[in-house]
Amino acid sequence: MKDKKLYIPGPTQVRDDVIKAMDQPMFGHRMDKMTDLYTTIVEDTKEFLDTDKHVIILSASGTEFMETSILNLVDEKVLCATCGSFSERQANIAERLGKDVTRLEYEWGKAVKPEDVREALEKDDYEAFTCVMNETSTGVRNPLEEIGEVLEDHPDTFFIVDAISALGGDHIDIEKSNIDVIFTSVQKAFAMPPGLAVCVVDDDAYQHEKESDSSSWYGGFQRNIDYYKKKGQTHSTPAISLMLAYRKQMKHMLEEGPKERDKRHKEMAEYTREWAHEHFDMFPEEGYMSQTVSTIENTQGIDVAETIKEVNEKYDLAFANGYGSKLKEKTFRIGHMGEHTVEDIKELTDAIEEVAGL
Repeated sequence: MKDKKLYIPGPTQVRDDVIKAMDQPMFGHRMDKMTDLYTTIVEDTKEFLDTDKHVIILSASGTEFMETSILNLVDEKVLCATCGSFSERQANIAERLGKDVTRLEYEWGKAVKPEDVREALEKDDYEAFTCVMNETSTGVRNPLEEIGEVLEDHPDTFFIVDAISALGGDHIDIEKSNIDVIFTSVQKAFAMPPGLAVCVVDDDAYQHEKESDSSSWYGGFQRNIDYYKKKGQTHSTPAISLMLAYRKQMKHMLEEGPKERDKRHKEMAEYTREWAHEHFDMFPEEGYMSQTVSTIENTQGIDVAETIKEVNEKYDLAFANGYGSKLKEKTFRIGHMGEHTVEDIKELTDAIEEVAGL
């Protein structure tokens, strides 16, 4: 069976040499070789993201840090902006953890507005505010930079950002945006095999968790950061092979450079939007569209599932239906993230045109 070229919103295409990097003899996670590997990927990540904050790389899904950030930073009250399935997941996790959750709710397809955040934070005191950078279900890119300006006026409220489908393909100035915790999964715009989660943590969040009586054991900021400072390793046995792939891919990302990587993703997003407006329409509101995944409104009434199947079978290209019962068949999604180029995206859109008879 021929390999399928992935245009889904993760996992994404992985370079052959990155996959090959995992094919090495195993070594112990307490050996010097592991120290060299882990310190390299942590410091390279700091360089790529242009941050001096703490970086944790765990064998986990990014969802681990959704839960961890709430456990570590919220004792009682948290404000959660919800504008799609994954931002709702953060609020649901907080509720399952027994926190007092206030939702700042938006219709799916709409973006979180800074003025609404300001109003909510001025009405009540919250220990943290959660927001998704890139809502993968709707293709909305929230204005984190402007929201960060609001949080600057509320220093006692931690700013927690889910950037799972954005980081690595959509540059954000973490420091300037006043973000305390931001996390991602490597199978998205980092273009690595699934299985690792990355979290950037500032000193305020670290100190708060350090003084807390209740926090995550596996994803504890203090536990991970202190062990790295002391040993240059992870506190628990990591997915060593995946970290070997990470080291290889991060070198590629640094070679391209964060600005050029951001520019390439922007070009792919702009091409996809132009194509969508020509044949369909974009689902997110104007001015708040994702740079890494486009959610396209099915204004033509095509059979999305059948089109996906035929494009997959005829061209060996895979894209995604709308997310969940709310958006399935009403929309479809094209992931333009990772190692793709505009030429790659055109290959897919040409195939969709042919199969759907556009």
